[in-house]
Order: sequence, then C-alpha cells, then structure tokens
Amino acid sequence: MPQTVTLTFFRFGGWRARVWALVQMGAARWPLSRTPGIGFWKLCGSGTGEGFTPVPNTAVYAILATWPDADTARAQTVAAPVYRRYRAHAAESWTIFMTPTSVRGKWAGTEPFSAIDTLCPGPLAVMTRATIRPRVALRFWGRVPRISDVIGTDPNVAFKIGIGEVPWLHQVTFSVWPDVASVVAFARHGPHADAIRAVRDEGWFSEELYARFRVDGAVGTWDGAAPLHRLEVAA
Repeated sequence: MPQTVTLTFFRFGGWRARVWALVQMGAARWPLSRTPGIGFWKLCGSGTGEGFTPVPNTAVYAILATWPDADTARAQTVAAPVYRRYRAHAAESWTIFMTPTSVRGKWAGTEPFSAIDTLCPGPLAVMTRATIRPRVALRFWGRVPRISDVIGTDPNVAFKIGIGEVPWLHQVTFSVWPDVASVVAFARHGPHADAIRAVRDEGWFSEELYARFRVDGAVGTWDGAAPLHRLEVAA
C-alpha cells in the first residue's frame, strides 16, 4: 500500500493565537511524534507574503507528516489531539493528501518519502527542501523574490507557499500544478532556471531534496477558498 503524505497549513488570527502557535514549534514535538501511525514529520513556520521571504510570518504554520496509508492519514489529521488543538486555535486550515511519485535527495540525512515510481496524469505537487550554506544565504534570498514573482504570474500554478524549519537556513517550497508539462516549462526558463544553475555551480546547499507527488485530495480552505477547485474545474 503506497505511503500517504499530508501537508496541513494553519492560519492564526489574533496575537494570543499567534503566540500559542509559536510556542507549539517546540511544545508540539513530543505529542506529534507519538501520534499513532505517523512516520516522518516536521513542524514548519513560514515567511511573510506567500512565504518566500526571510522575514518570519507569525500567522502561518504547517505540519508535514507521512502515514502508512490514506485511511490512517485522513483519520489522524482529523482526530489526533495535536491536530485538533491546532485547529481549535486557528482561524483557518487546509490539508492536502498526496502520494510520492518521485524523490531525489535527503531531508536531515533521511529519505522521508517512499515513491511509487510511476508517472501519474493530472494535478501534481512539487516540494523542494534545502539546507542553505550560511556563506551564501544573502545571495540565495536575493534571488527568491524574483522566482516567487514568476510563479505568481504563472497561470498554471494553483497554490504556492514557502515554509521552513529554521528561519533563513532551512527552506521548503511547495506548489501545486495541473500537470507535469507546466512544471517542466516553469523550471526550464527564467529566474528559476538561473537559480538552479547557481546552486550547482556555486554549491549553495549542503543538503537538498526534490519530490513530486500525485494529488489525492484536500480538505479545508485557504484564503477562504479551496485551492484545488480551479484544477478540478479545468479538468
């Protein structure tokens, strides 16, 4: 049975809820690690705007987790105490359910995703995770806003956000696309292609991971809407 990966985003309103969420970056680690069925997991913060900046956003946090199957993933992201506490404090939340289809690299020295190694038609999600070398951090963050702007103007992207475990040095990008062709077209041109060349030529990252996922569904809302709705309408 293929592994299911979930990424749940939470938006917090007033300052009390935001302080609570910040504290959970440490306090939620123990209960999350003991959630039945959970495998690899990470608690993440975000940057301002859509997350692609080095300035922390105190309103948006995320939980990434892997599960042995889809039924466990859907049950635990609803019923597990840590998820229930987050939703009780959040003004809004959205969970996307995914199956890994290709993975390259490691995350904190581990291989978190088990890919089914097959091409899947239809919507897909793309995740990159990198540990940025401190000596090139300023150059890296100087390029990121241009890449974000290009993604933002791409009519194909249904959802995008930047998150991370450690501000400035651990960066995760996540985006959802209608098909493989649109991802490839974006990656091969413009600021993103320039950044990829710089990563290779200048050794920006001490560790990196690139993964693609089949999108299996989602629950909740983000910015008051369902991000996958546009893809469903297009299909």
